Amino acid sequence: MSRFVLITGCSSGIGYHAAHRLQQEGFHVIASARHPDAVARLQAEGLTAIQLDLADTASIRAAVAQTLELCHGRLYGLFNNGAYGQPGALEDLPTDALRAQFESNFFGWHELTRLLLPSMLAANEGRIIQNSSVLGLVAMKYRGAYNASKFALEGYTDTLRLELRGTGVQISLIEPGPIASQFRANALAALRQHIDLEHSRHTPVYQQTLSRLEKVVPGNRFTLPPEACMPPLLHALNARRARPRYQVTTPSKWMNLLRGWLPTRLLDALVAKSA
Repeated sequence: MSRFVLITGCSSGIGYHAAHRLQQEGFHVIASARHPDAVARLQAEGLTAIQLDLADTASIRAAVAQTLELCHGRLYGLFNNGAYGQPGALEDLPTDALRAQFESNFFGWHELTRLLLPSMLAANEGRIIQNSSVLGLVAMKYRGAYNASKFALEGYTDTLRLELRGTGVQISLIEPGPIASQFRANALAALRQHIDLEHSRHTPVYQQTLSRLEKVVPGNRFTLPPEACMPPLLHALNARRARPRYQVTTPSKWMNLLRGWLPTRLLDALVAKSA
């Protein structure tokens, strides 16, 4: 009997590739996306797909009901992946923009996890995989909203791991660095929506950020394709003992080491060089 896995954020990038790869590996995938046209596209590609907006409680509850019906109350895996990045200096960021970041990247994940966890506990088995970021390990300038959401996710997941000890449910973090996806395009839209680009002491930096995000091909030589996240995802789902954390890409692996080795001021000096 194939195991059911729900994946969020499947319209592109890591979530899209995860949905197809897990189905190829024999899992019964329930792919979710925010926009109806993305759901229709996923269904046309042979996936079971449902609509799920992580910033909307009604959408989350409806998706949970659909998921539990599809899997007959026996959901094995949840891959929390759907998220976006809100660029901008914290002093320029409206509070509503920060709230929106947390609704999609943190509160929605909590609500979804909380509603699905009882089915896993009842079955005494399950896997929850949280797609974090290198920016959940170290902070970078002009990414404060995203940093905060991923730092919160790291603490949340560590806490839930402790609270799940003694149950059959395991929880893991995947911590990618730069991955090729639609993330840049979404960040560009969020920057233009919430930041006054022309009336800030950071305007010169924003102009550089616009140029960077508008590039079709990422300029970072460490950027990997979404497929790089598949081996850790499969291990977290299949291994008898999933790891608490999986780093993906060279920056993620190095930053995980350096944050434990370097004094804070030296680490600040290193990451401050990144725009």
